[in-house]
Amino acid sequence: MSEAQGTLLVVSAHAGDFVWRAGGAIASAAMRGDRAVVACLSYGERGESASQWLQGKGLDEIKAIRREEAEAAASALGAEIEFLDLGDYPLVESREAIVKLVDLYRRVQPTVVLTHTLHDPYNGDHPAAARMALEARILAQAIGVPNGDGSTPTKEQIIGAPPVFFFEPHQPEQCDFTPNVLLDITDAFPRKRAAMECLPAQKHMWSYYTDLAVRRGVQVKRNAGPNLGLPHDTMGEAYMRYLPQVTNVLS
Repeated sequence: MSEAQGTLLVVSAHAGDFVWRAGGAIASAAMRGDRAVVACLSYGERGESASQWLQGKGLDEIKAIRREEAEAAASALGAEIEFLDLGDYPLVESREAIVKLVDLYRRVQPTVVLTHTLHDPYNGDHPAAARMALEARILAQAIGVPNGDGSTPTKEQIIGAPPVFFFEPHQPEQCDFTPNVLLDITDAFPRKRAAMECLPAQKHMWSYYTDLAVRRGVQVKRNAGPNLGLPHDTMGEAYMRYLPQVTNVLS
């Protein structure tokens, strides 16, 4: 995102995805005064809450727990969060879900969109979320596509063409993920770590994504050029830009 005030929209399949994969970008946006909004399509109540099921909790209780955790994590990052409660395992693509996302795009007016990769053999919910995020982005630009209440959108409601970045999946080599954007999240990482610790049901992920931030930080330094003076403890996140960049200056 540029230095001018903008809005970051993160379309997350489950309650924890936005934290592990984009927490640094979200916190960085909030820290520079941009608006950050997370659209959480499901709570991850069926597929990503094993510890709660093993404790004998029921579906509604698990959803409430995951919602509370996600709200705390979003707060730690400095983000707003909205829950579409579409269910998971599977996250089913539907016209109703797309309409909800179109309305959200038009309300939020994002300048940047982050979401999952379009391929993930380990979790079909992730590419489903990405496909819906991309379709809704296109439809939200069309003034002939009605709002969810059936009304015709105004010129102010239709969106532009925000760039889309895929965040890093858990096993990138299997998901056709080739990062072409490396984000320095050094200053934002304490917020990301605090957000991770809001998700005790997935405590095993805390060290994994801390280590990944260290490794990506090494790559940030390696690709930043020799004169930027980046610190030894640089932390990073990797992204894959989906659509062409438009610019009048190559840099």
